[in-house]
Amino acid sequence: MRNVYHDELSGLVDTLVEMTQLAESAMTRATTALLDADRELAETVISADRRIDDLQRDLEERAVDVLARQSPVATDLRVVVTALRMSSSLERMGDLARHVAKLARLRYPTAVVPAELRGTVLQMGQVAERIVAKAGSVIATRDLALAAEMEVDDDEMDRLHRQVFEQLLARTWDHPTEVAVDLTLCSRYYERFADHAVSVAKSVLFLVTGSRDEDAAAQRV
Repeated sequence: MRNVYHDELSGLVDTLVEMTQLAESAMTRATTALLDADRELAETVISADRRIDDLQRDLEERAVDVLARQSPVATDLRVVVTALRMSSSLERMGDLARHVAKLARLRYPTAVVPAELRGTVLQMGQVAERIVAKAGSVIATRDLALAAEMEVDDDEMDRLHRQVFEQLLARTWDHPTEVAVDLTLCSRYYERFADHAVSVAKSVLFLVTGSRDEDAAAQRV
């Protein structure tokens, strides 16, 4: 029975890792669709988001079942609680990738991103891919050093987010208001994507240390 119980806990972790992989794929393809005005690719991102939603619902059902049948305590209880929290963040990351894809579909055949911001948005996509890939590794390995690196990636995303706004507010900006609104939303989607990934890392920190105080937790590791 205990083997089955631990298999159930491991299954929750496996599902979370799969969700990070799907979120990474979604944002990668959404970024390409956005930059290349690729409607077909955008549609694949939008339709594939259902898989992430299904995984979250399935994980929630299994987590509640474990709580009801096994009454886990200590670290095992933290596994279940953090799994629920992380699945919510990962589901939201899938939604944000879908939002980027929907923006690409909405403006097709026109490209959403003007030439002077293509490099910045491409970098935002690359940071998003990197941070969610690290999130998957952190979930699987509970590597707190890698989790700390994600804060640096998040800072880089914040810097790029500010860079977009600096460009929008520059005197040389000569695109229609519609383009500025699209880019404001788009940049926010990437910025929030990274924030949710950091939230996942903080949940792993709590799982490993049992503390929500990052400084105190770091001293215990």
